[in-house]
Amino acid sequence: MSYTIIIPARYASSRLPGKPLALVAGKPMIERVWLQAQKAGASDLVVATDHAGVQMACERFGAHVCMTREDHESGTDRLAEVVDQLELGDDAIVVNVQGDEPLIPPEVIEQVALNLANNPSAGIATLCERITDHDTLLDPNAVKVVFDKSGMALYFSRSTIPFNRDTAMTAVDLEREAWYRHLGIYAYRARTLRAFTTWPMASLERLEKLEQLRALYQGVRIHVEPACATVPGGVDTQADLDKVNRLLSP
Repeated sequence: MSYTIIIPARYASSRLPGKPLALVAGKPMIERVWLQAQKAGASDLVVATDHAGVQMACERFGAHVCMTREDHESGTDRLAEVVDQLELGDDAIVVNVQGDEPLIPPEVIEQVALNLANNPSAGIATLCERITDHDTLLDPNAVKVVFDKSGMALYFSRSTIPFNRDTAMTAVDLEREAWYRHLGIYAYRARTLRAFTTWPMASLERLEKLEQLRALYQGVRIHVEPACATVPGGVDTQADLDKVNRLLSP
Protein backbone atom coordinates (compact mmCIF):
# COMPACT_ATOMS: atom_id res chain seq x y z
CA MET A 1 0.00 0.00 0.00
CA SER A 2 1.01 3.61 -0.52
CA TYR A 3 1.60 5.91 2.44
CA THR A 4 3.97 8.65 3.62
CA ILE A 5 5.96 8.74 6.85
CA ILE A 6 6.69 12.16 8.32
CA ILE A 7 9.16 12.50 11.19
CA PRO A 8 8.85 15.85 13.01
CA ALA A 9 12.24 16.90 14.36
CA ARG A 10 11.92 20.01 16.48
CA TYR A 11 15.29 21.31 17.64
CA ALA A 12 14.22 23.39 20.66
CA SER A 13 13.35 20.67 23.15
CA SER A 14 13.05 22.12 26.66
CA ARG A 15 14.23 19.00 28.50
CA LEU A 16 16.93 17.92 26.05
CA PRO A 17 18.09 20.85 23.89
CA GLY A 18 19.18 19.90 20.37
CA LYS A 19 17.59 16.48 20.79
CA PRO A 20 17.42 15.50 17.08
CA LEU A 21 21.21 15.83 16.85
CA ALA A 22 22.01 14.05 20.12
CA LEU A 23 24.25 11.07 19.41
CA VAL A 24 22.74 7.61 19.73
CA ALA A 25 25.44 4.95 19.32
CA GLY A 26 27.50 7.33 17.21
CA LYS A 27 24.71 8.62 14.94
CA PRO A 28 22.35 11.60 15.36
CA MET A 29 19.07 10.51 16.93
CA ILE A 30 17.10 11.67 13.90
CA GLU A 31 19.21 9.36 11.71
CA ARG A 32 18.46 6.42 14.01
CA VAL A 33 14.73 7.13 13.76
CA TRP A 34 14.99 7.55 9.98
CA LEU A 35 16.82 4.22 9.63
CA GLN A 36 14.07 2.42 11.57
CA ALA A 37 11.30 4.14 9.61
CA GLN A 38 13.02 3.33 6.33
CA LYS A 39 12.46 -0.38 7.02
CA ALA A 40 8.68 0.12 7.06
CA GLY A 41 8.40 0.29 3.28
CA ALA A 42 6.51 3.57 2.93
CA SER A 43 6.21 5.30 -0.45
CA ASP A 44 7.92 8.40 0.92
CA LEU A 45 9.84 9.19 4.10
CA VAL A 46 10.19 12.83 5.09
CA VAL A 47 11.87 14.63 8.00
CA ALA A 48 10.07 17.85 8.98
CA THR A 49 12.23 20.34 10.85
CA ASP A 50 12.45 24.03 11.65
CA HIS A 51 16.23 24.07 12.13
CA ALA A 52 18.96 24.44 9.51
CA GLY A 53 21.40 22.30 11.49
CA VAL A 54 18.94 19.39 11.54
CA GLN A 55 18.30 19.89 7.83
CA MET A 56 22.04 19.70 7.06
CA ALA A 57 22.51 16.59 9.21
CA CYS A 58 19.58 14.85 7.51
CA GLU A 59 20.75 15.71 4.03
CA ARG A 60 24.16 14.22 4.84
CA PHE A 61 22.59 10.79 5.36
CA GLY A 62 20.27 11.16 2.37
CA ALA A 63 16.95 12.04 3.94
CA HIS A 64 14.17 13.95 2.21
CA VAL A 65 13.73 17.08 4.33
CA CYS A 66 10.92 19.65 4.46
CA MET A 67 11.62 22.89 6.28
CA THR A 68 8.68 24.16 8.33
CA ARG A 69 7.77 27.26 10.28
CA GLU A 70 9.13 27.69 13.80
CA ASP A 71 5.88 28.88 15.36
CA HIS A 72 3.78 25.71 15.20
CA GLU A 73 1.90 25.02 18.43
CA SER A 74 2.00 21.25 17.94
CA GLY A 75 3.59 18.50 15.90
CA THR A 76 0.24 17.94 14.20
CA ASP A 77 0.33 21.49 12.81
CA ARG A 78 3.83 20.79 11.50
CA LEU A 79 2.58 17.62 9.80
CA ALA A 80 -0.25 19.51 8.14
CA GLU A 81 2.21 22.05 6.72
CA VAL A 82 4.28 19.24 5.20
CA VAL A 83 1.16 17.60 3.75
CA ASP A 84 0.48 20.86 1.93
CA GLN A 85 4.10 21.22 0.83
CA LEU A 86 3.97 17.71 -0.64
CA GLU A 87 0.57 18.46 -2.22
CA LEU A 88 -0.83 15.15 -0.95
CA GLY A 89 -4.37 14.25 -1.94
CA ASP A 90 -7.08 14.24 0.70
CA ASP A 91 -7.19 10.44 0.80
CA ALA A 92 -3.42 10.05 1.26
CA ILE A 93 -2.33 8.26 4.44
CA VAL A 94 0.35 9.93 6.55
CA VAL A 95 2.07 8.27 9.52
CA ASN A 96 3.58 10.48 12.19
CA VAL A 97 6.72 8.85 13.63
CA GLN A 98 8.12 10.84 16.54
CA GLY A 99 11.67 12.06 16.02
CA ASP A 100 12.73 10.89 19.50
CA GLU A 101 11.98 7.16 19.10
CA PRO A 102 15.21 5.62 17.78
CA LEU A 103 14.05 2.10 18.71
CA ILE A 104 10.59 2.17 17.12
CA PRO A 105 9.80 -1.19 15.45
CA PRO A 106 9.10 -0.76 11.71
CA GLU A 107 6.26 -3.27 11.90
CA VAL A 108 4.13 -1.00 14.09
CA ILE A 109 4.51 1.80 11.54
CA GLU A 110 3.16 -0.52 8.85
CA GLN A 111 0.45 -1.75 11.22
CA VAL A 112 -1.02 1.68 11.92
CA ALA A 113 -0.96 2.66 8.24
CA LEU A 114 -2.68 -0.56 7.20
CA ASN A 115 -5.28 -0.20 9.96
CA LEU A 116 -6.30 3.21 8.65
CA ALA A 117 -6.44 1.92 5.08
CA ASN A 118 -8.67 -0.97 6.21
CA ASN A 119 -11.05 1.26 8.18
CA PRO A 120 -12.45 3.81 5.72
CA SER A 121 -14.79 5.36 8.31
CA ALA A 122 -11.80 6.40 10.46
CA GLY A 123 -9.85 9.61 9.96
CA ILE A 124 -7.06 8.58 12.34
CA ALA A 125 -5.54 5.29 13.49
CA THR A 126 -3.32 4.71 16.50
CA LEU A 127 -2.04 1.89 18.72
CA CYS A 128 -2.12 0.82 22.34
CA GLU A 129 -0.61 -1.76 24.66
CA ARG A 130 -2.03 -3.72 27.56
CA ILE A 131 -1.23 -2.32 31.01
CA THR A 132 0.47 -4.95 33.16
CA ASP A 133 1.34 -3.09 36.38
CA HIS A 134 -0.58 -0.96 38.84
CA ASP A 135 1.91 1.92 38.80
CA THR A 136 1.24 2.50 35.09
CA LEU A 137 -2.49 2.06 35.62
CA LEU A 138 -2.53 4.91 38.15
CA ASP A 139 0.07 7.15 36.46
CA PRO A 140 -1.51 10.28 34.88
CA ASN A 141 1.43 10.46 32.46
CA ALA A 142 0.36 7.09 31.03
CA VAL A 143 -2.63 7.89 28.82
CA LYS A 144 -5.39 5.29 28.87
CA VAL A 145 -7.78 4.48 26.04
CA VAL A 146 -11.06 2.60 25.79
CA PHE A 147 -12.52 1.47 22.48
CA ASP A 148 -15.58 -0.30 21.13
CA LYS A 149 -15.92 -3.77 19.58
CA SER A 150 -14.88 -2.36 16.18
CA GLY A 151 -11.69 -0.88 17.62
CA MET A 152 -12.98 2.70 17.51
CA ALA A 153 -11.86 4.91 20.39
CA LEU A 154 -14.49 5.92 22.91
CA TYR A 155 -12.19 8.13 25.00
CA PHE A 156 -8.59 8.85 25.96
CA SER A 157 -7.74 10.01 29.48
CA ARG A 158 -4.97 10.51 31.99
CA SER A 159 -7.40 9.09 34.54
CA THR A 160 -7.80 5.37 35.02
CA ILE A 161 -10.51 4.29 32.60
CA PRO A 162 -12.52 2.21 32.88
CA PHE A 163 -12.84 2.63 36.64
CA ASN A 164 -13.68 -0.41 38.73
CA ARG A 165 -16.53 0.65 41.01
CA ASP A 166 -16.34 -2.35 43.32
CA THR A 167 -12.61 -2.83 43.82
CA ALA A 168 -9.80 -0.41 44.67
CA MET A 169 -7.78 0.24 41.51
CA THR A 170 -4.64 -0.80 43.38
CA ALA A 171 -6.15 -4.26 43.77
CA VAL A 172 -7.70 -4.93 40.36
CA ASP A 173 -6.66 -8.12 38.60
CA LEU A 174 -4.60 -7.03 35.60
CA GLU A 175 -4.33 -10.58 34.30
CA ARG A 176 -8.08 -11.12 34.22
CA GLU A 177 -9.25 -7.65 33.18
CA ALA A 178 -7.74 -5.48 30.45
CA TRP A 179 -6.72 -1.83 30.63
CA TYR A 180 -4.85 -0.23 27.73
CA ARG A 181 -2.18 2.43 27.48
CA HIS A 182 -2.20 4.63 24.41
CA LEU A 183 0.97 4.68 22.27
CA GLY A 184 1.73 7.95 20.52
CA ILE A 185 1.99 6.78 16.92
CA TYR A 186 -0.69 8.00 14.51
CA ALA A 187 -1.78 7.50 10.94
CA TYR A 188 -3.93 10.28 9.46
CA ARG A 189 -5.86 10.88 6.29
CA ALA A 190 -4.51 14.07 4.77
CA ARG A 191 -7.98 15.66 4.82
CA THR A 192 -8.18 15.04 8.58
CA LEU A 193 -4.83 16.73 9.16
CA ARG A 194 -5.90 19.74 7.12
CA ALA A 195 -9.18 20.03 8.99
CA PHE A 196 -7.49 19.57 12.38
CA THR A 197 -5.54 22.81 12.01
CA THR A 198 -8.78 24.77 11.54
CA TRP A 199 -10.52 23.47 14.67
CA PRO A 200 -10.33 25.38 17.96
CA MET A 201 -9.04 23.58 21.02
CA ALA A 202 -11.83 21.58 22.63
CA SER A 203 -12.54 21.90 26.35
CA LEU A 204 -11.76 18.19 26.80
CA GLU A 205 -8.36 18.72 25.19
CA ARG A 206 -7.68 21.76 27.35
CA LEU A 207 -8.43 19.83 30.53
CA GLU A 208 -6.60 16.58 29.72
CA LYS A 209 -3.83 18.15 27.60
CA LEU A 210 -4.46 15.45 24.97
CA GLU A 211 -4.59 16.68 21.39
CA GLN A 212 -6.46 13.63 20.06
CA LEU A 213 -9.52 14.70 22.06
CA ARG A 214 -9.93 17.63 19.65
CA ALA A 215 -10.51 15.14 16.85
CA LEU A 216 -12.92 13.03 18.92
CA TYR A 217 -14.84 16.16 19.89
CA GLN A 218 -15.23 17.01 16.19
CA GLY A 219 -16.65 13.56 15.49
CA VAL A 220 -13.56 12.02 13.88
CA ARG A 221 -13.42 8.26 14.36
CA ILE A 222 -10.08 7.02 15.70
CA HIS A 223 -9.19 3.37 15.19
CA VAL A 224 -7.20 1.73 18.00
CA GLU A 225 -5.48 -1.66 18.09
CA PRO A 226 -2.90 -3.29 20.36
CA ALA A 227 0.55 -2.93 18.85
CA CYS A 228 1.97 -6.00 17.13
CA ALA A 229 5.37 -5.40 18.75
CA THR A 230 6.64 -3.80 21.94
CA VAL A 231 7.26 -0.08 21.44
CA PRO A 232 10.11 1.23 23.64
CA GLY A 233 9.65 4.66 25.17
CA GLY A 234 10.96 7.76 23.46
CA VAL A 235 13.91 9.90 24.50
CA ASP A 236 12.80 12.90 26.57
CA THR A 237 15.68 13.38 29.01
CA GLN A 238 19.41 12.83 29.31
CA ALA A 239 18.66 9.73 31.38
CA ASP A 240 16.55 8.33 28.53
CA LEU A 241 19.38 9.06 26.10
CA ASP A 242 21.91 7.32 28.33
CA LYS A 243 19.62 4.27 28.56
CA VAL A 244 19.25 3.99 24.77
CA ASN A 245 23.00 4.31 24.31
CA ARG A 246 23.55 1.49 26.76
CA LEU A 247 21.06 -0.69 24.88
CA LEU A 248 22.74 -0.06 21.54
CA SER A 249 26.32 -0.24 22.72
CA PRO A 250 28.29 -3.20 21.31
